[in-house]
Amino acid sequence: MNVRDSEHIIAELENKEDYALTDKADEADLILINTCSVREKPVSKLFSEIGVFNKHKKDGAKIGVCGCSASHLGEDIFKRAPEVNFVLGARNVSKITQAVNEDRYISVDIDYDESSYAFSEFRNNTYKAFVNISIGCDKKCTYCIVPHTRGDEISIPAELIVDEARRAAKRGAKEIFLLGQNVNNYGRRFSDASHQKMDFSDLLEMVSQIDEVERIRFTSPHPLHMDDKFLEVFAKNPKVCKSMHMPLQSGSTHILEQMKRGYSKEWFLNRALKLREMVPSASISTDIIVGFPGESDDDFEDTLDVMKKVRFEQIFSFKYSSRPLTKAASFKNQVPPEVSSARLQRLQELQEKILDEISKEKLDKEYEVYFEEKRGNGLLAGKSDNNTLVQVEGFDEWLGTIKRVRITNPKRLSMYGEVIL
Repeated sequence: MNVRDSEHIIAELENKEDYALTDKADEADLILINTCSVREKPVSKLFSEIGVFNKHKKDGAKIGVCGCSASHLGEDIFKRAPEVNFVLGARNVSKITQAVNEDRYISVDIDYDESSYAFSEFRNNTYKAFVNISIGCDKKCTYCIVPHTRGDEISIPAELIVDEARRAAKRGAKEIFLLGQNVNNYGRRFSDASHQKMDFSDLLEMVSQIDEVERIRFTSPHPLHMDDKFLEVFAKNPKVCKSMHMPLQSGSTHILEQMKRGYSKEWFLNRALKLREMVPSASISTDIIVGFPGESDDDFEDTLDVMKKVRFEQIFSFKYSSRPLTKAASFKNQVPPEVSSARLQRLQELQEKILDEISKEKLDKEYEVYFEEKRGNGLLAGKSDNNTLVQVEGFDEWLGTIKRVRITNPKRLSMYGEVIL
């Protein structure tokens, strides 16, 4: 989502303010830092980055801070870093042209509605197009700062989504990547009651009707909203890629209740294993937090149990990070850092074992790979339908095409193979 926000910012500046991108900070007239605030570390890094850029920028160059950290820190950024020229929150991206033209500009309104704003066009990747389908988040997870930085959830009108996807496809993007905090909650609220009512499953079917679109991906669905209709469309629509990101966060029903996730361990396993049954080739990835306040040894063992039963192809795992404005920050039973570190190590060691077993099973398997990137080592990289990263020796003209590849050297996070068709 931050990548797409950055693309929107670049598009507005290129088309309305005559800016052009440069890779050299000391040549730039404008330096933008687009930020995340889900964890504490990126926020700390923000101010060190500001200091580095301020030291090396040319005279008169401006520095702007955008994104989620801008939303929750607001005026405090000017106090801690007076060299910053403007602050633009994650819900205020469309105001970038105003921001660059007003000194000490700040806009961090999380209720600002950009759901129907027609951004100018810019994409970093010709072969894949990120398309926002909603803004904000209505969930009240006790550990998460996002609702306080991106505001309440509003769905973008379906006709705007389909039009954007169609334009991107005609420019060469065979793959459309739909984005939202909880994509399968799509349609819950529109800014205008006159917009066509539909759910995420209906939207997937609409996008799949675009002739030039060959693949559709999305992130992130919420386990709570993974109803049978959604799983049926995922399984049966041939354009919907067979990879699912299911954020678990914890395998303990008790901890999930404390997190206010809205589902139990049993519900998550039911949905994940049903998906495995319906689409045996599908890959499932997840997010896991260890050391959430009050997490006991038994709670942690529940998380490991889910990992063993689902056998995730990829996990994003973190120690709990206390965030301002969240309820969990005030919970009294914080887990000692050394306990969280030990649990994270155990979890990651288990995942490495699972990945080693999964990788061995992929030797000599064949995948349809959509090549979209040229790597620095001279290899072409792309993704299979089920999100397996595959690298091969090939030719530039293969970029933007789908080739059949046999895996010759499987690794944990990337497969190496040879094109056979």
